[in-house]
Amino acid sequence: MPKKLDLTDSLEQYIIDHSESLSDVQKEIIQYNVSLGDQQRLQISISQAQFLQTLIKVSNVKKILEIGSFTGFSALSMAMALPSDGALISLDKNPEFSNKAKLFYDKANEKKIKQIIKPAIESLKEFKESKKLFDLIFIDADKENYLNYYEICIDLIEKKGLIIIDNVLWHGEVADNANNEKFTNIIRDFNKHVKKDKRITKNIIPIGDGFTICIKR
Repeated sequence: MPKKLDLTDSLEQYIIDHSESLSDVQKEIIQYNVSLGDQQRLQISISQAQFLQTLIKVSNVKKILEIGSFTGFSALSMAMALPSDGALISLDKNPEFSNKAKLFYDKANEKKIKQIIKPAIESLKEFKESKKLFDLIFIDADKENYLNYYEICIDLIEKKGLIIIDNVLWHGEVADNANNEKFTNIIRDFNKHVKKDKRITKNIIPIGDGFTICIKR
């Protein structure tokens, strides 16, 4: 087997330092999230944000749906990569975080983001009824509903469109057979479901806490 790279904190910082620079508002969001203590874990990593931006640009994505926005780092990062006629809908039920995210969007003068503040499953059902379609859907919300979100999103994604799911490696715990913690098993079961799904082509990318990238057939 080829040699694997041990991605240490210092090496990850080196990668960030030698990749596309973050905007001032992106940096401000990160600093704010650090002030939230343990809640900062809800933010995607900088490397994940840069990866999403690259994917959006090379895939000619214009219509994005985000499920779970926290304080807006992922939404702002993706919206910045969209063309001028692109649009992103962000779903989150937490008004405090959503209002904070809106302040960051306004500060960045980012007009392509529309927020919907209510349980995501309600909005997803409404989108399905209206036959709304997206080029990319990013799922990063409550893990108990991952499977429900995913199944509805299959009907909301364009053919050849992308569904990207965060936290699929769950801190590496999914590979620990001795770990039977509730959320570890939820992610394991979700990963098994996606693996068996013939409607999509899928791969897990070991970036951040793990991305699954699905392409609808």
